[in-house]
Amino acid sequence: MILQTDLFSEILLAQLLESGPVLSETVVIERFIRKMCGGSQPILAKASDGSTYVVKFTNNPQGPNVLFNEIAGNELYQACDLPVPAWGPVLVTDSFLDRYPACWIDSDEGELRPEAGLCFGSRFLGEAGDPFTEILRGTDFARVRHQARFWLAWLIDICARHANRRETIFRRRADRRFDAVFVDHGHLFEGPDGNAEPYPFVSRYFDSRIYEDLSLTDLLEIQRRTRALDVDLLWDRLQDLPDEWKTKSALISFSECAHRISNLGQVQSILHAMAKGHQQSDGHAFSSRQSKWQPLARCSARCTPGIADSVF
Repeated sequence: MILQTDLFSEILLAQLLESGPVLSETVVIERFIRKMCGGSQPILAKASDGSTYVVKFTNNPQGPNVLFNEIAGNELYQACDLPVPAWGPVLVTDSFLDRYPACWIDSDEGELRPEAGLCFGSRFLGEAGDPFTEILRGTDFARVRHQARFWLAWLIDICARHANRRETIFRRRADRRFDAVFVDHGHLFEGPDGNAEPYPFVSRYFDSRIYEDLSLTDLLEIQRRTRALDVDLLWDRLQDLPDEWKTKSALISFSECAHRISNLGQVQSILHAMAKGHQQSDGHAFSSRQSKWQPLARCSARCTPGIADSVF
């Protein structure tokens, strides 16, 4: 039986995970809380709507594609029914930057002032008041619900040429089981600069014990979700982003990802190679350098018809 406080936490968490963009009007970042870990140097901040956001700046030090990658990754995962934090564009003002110099970007040349304007904001899951962790003990993996989602996430990351390991946080439920939430998509679509050449095992969650052996039911469900993906709807949502966030390299890489994940034969081939590689790793922490699997070749179709004319 779920207590009333647990029910409130479930409702709040559901709001934090709802489909983005979550903002119907401009939300302004008002109070700096702290810097967060990560190469893009995100910050945690309170906004005018009373919510807390993880904010990534447009001139972050990782690369020009980070904001697009975060949004397209969130939308792609959400479309495949994988849990991700809700996101939305948030406004960072000059007055905020003047008031909180501690949020400025550390660079080789010293402190770099972030650019004011619209930035990427991801709802901070800690608002729900539940305990979250990034690392599980070996005995905890069996208590993670819906573990087959990690196979689908890995498949998406391979199709999206994810250039970093899969980042996940785990929420501990009242019944002592765990729910996974997939975060940090800035390295999708060939990375923040759009020029990475990732190997497929790079994007796997760092501890392979999270991957249970795939059943036929799981396999069919993964294929069903990829077949049900509405690529045109995803493109429509991305077209509404600010033009400066839609770099040519990011759009091309997203188009190639959509082509791969919509191709049933290629999806089946990738799944087969994933399962074979997982068996060879023998269920232990896996180094991407162990893989002899070659990087995915680029698609010959560089972009979805009609997209090039509208955005390049």
